[in-house]
Formats: sequence, structure tokens, C-alpha cells
Amino acid sequence: MDNVAKKSESKPYKKGFITPKTAPYIFILPAVLLFLAFTVYPIIASFLLSFQTRVGGVYSFSGLDNYVRLFSDPIFYKALGNTFILLIVQVPIMLFFALLLAVFLNAKLLNMRGFYRVSFFTPAVTSLVAASIIFILLLNSDYGLVNYILTSIGLEKVNWLTDGFWAKVSLIIVTTWRWTGYNMVILLAGLQNIPNDLYEAASIDGASSIRKFFYITIPQLKPVLLFCFVLSTIGTFQLFDEPYNLTSGGPNNATLTITYYLYNQGFGYFDFGYASAIAYVIVLFIAILSWLQFKVVKDD
Repeated sequence: MDNVAKKSESKPYKKGFITPKTAPYIFILPAVLLFLAFTVYPIIASFLLSFQTRVGGVYSFSGLDNYVRLFSDPIFYKALGNTFILLIVQVPIMLFFALLLAVFLNAKLLNMRGFYRVSFFTPAVTSLVAASIIFILLLNSDYGLVNYILTSIGLEKVNWLTDGFWAKVSLIIVTTWRWTGYNMVILLAGLQNIPNDLYEAASIDGASSIRKFFYITIPQLKPVLLFCFVLSTIGTFQLFDEPYNLTSGGPNNATLTITYYLYNQGFGYFDFGYASAIAYVIVLFIAILSWLQFKVVKDD
């Protein structure tokens, strides 16, 4: 038996297609092929498509015509302006509430912290179609619950979804409701990684809770806040579901976002060349804004 075992141990590894060196590459090959087929290829194809226009059902190379058309399109500027309004107004409000909730839910004296964390995070995983139906009912101008409460206390009704200004406000409210809990979880993870020794040393020096917050919590959370800002910037430029379900981009394009405009051009008018040009302009804006955010918060 010992001789058989020795012979089997000394038997050389049979060479073939699968060897110890090639096995890892074979195992990751399906994932690589899927990535190439569904990520890399669409990126390259849409980039080439952005330089083409469709004439008689056939796409042909047209140079920079789509980009020239884009920067002379008033609706594009309208959609871009709406997106920047949401970015400037909604994102700071959302992150402010997310930070407050994270600090509140990180308190050790708070009971049922797990329940509250799940409750505030739930909107991020809720079906947006169902949530939109609920908000449409709540914000209805004639029989919505919100206007009923306003009229009950002597205020006038608000045309939440049919007035340009209030439609933007409604979109800000819904977006803040949906994504505050998501950012809260990220900030909460950052808070839990701050060493408690810093707070104990500050307490010995007589620092108040407010000074601890501004001189310990905020500086320590700077990388996490930057991460949330960048994610929120990308998410704002990709905002589509909320205006599509709530207002359909109206009234009079008041809530038309840049991604919604891309969708209309591509799948509404089947102008995929122009839609591809819009997509790459969005990518350019996101890259520039992300770079600016990194530069602003960069440590000296």
C-alpha cells in the first residue's frame, strides 16, 4: 500500500487545457465576457453612435453634428438647468438631514436603534412606482391629503404637481424622502469608525457637544461626506424615475431632467445618435463636478 501511495504522489500532473496557472483565468472568464458584452461594448458602440445620424433608417457618420445640435437646443438647456437646481438645492438638504439622522441614531442612549435605522432606510428599497402613486394621491390639488390639511388650518391649496415651481418642490421632497436614509447608513458607518478616544480627550479638555461635532465629527467624516456628495451628484444627473412617475417632466418641462430628456430622444423619437451625444455630455459634467468636489475638500 505504501508503494502505491508513493507512486501516486510521484505521478506528474497531467498537462491539458486546465492547469494550475490557467484555472483562475478560466473561472473568471464568464464574468469577463459578460462585462465586455454588456458594459464595454455598449460604451464603445454608443460613443461611435454619437457621431452618427439616421437618414432613411440607416445610420451614417455625421461628425460633430449631434453635439452642435445639442448645444443649440433650448430644451437641453432647460433640462440641464432643472438638473442643476435639484443638485444645488436638494442634495445639500438631503445630506444635512442624513447627517442629523446618523448622529441621532448613533447615540448610545437611544433605544431600538436597529428599528429606526431600518425604518429610515426602507424608502431606498421601496418600489418607486408604488411610492409615486402614494405621493400623487397625497399631493393631488383637489382631493390630496396635504391640501386637505392646508385648507383645514386656513391656508390655500397648492398645485403641487401642476405648477412649475411647486412641481420642482414636490420632486425635491420625494427625492429627499427616498435617498436620505441611504446616505444616513453610509454616514452612520463613518461615525462608528471615529475613535472614541478623540471624544474622551475633548471631554477632558471641557469641550461641549457642539464643539465636538464641528471639530471632531465633521473633520473625521470629511471623506465619507465627499463620497456621499459624489454619489448624490451622479444620482442627480441620472434622475429619471421620480419625474417620470410623478410629473412626466411637466408642467411645461419644469421637471424635465437631463436623463429624462435623453430617454425621450432615444426611446420616444428613436434618435439614438442624439441620445448618445447627450449621454456623453452627462458623463463629462459628472466627471467635471466630481473633480471639483475632490479639489474643494482636498486637504492642504
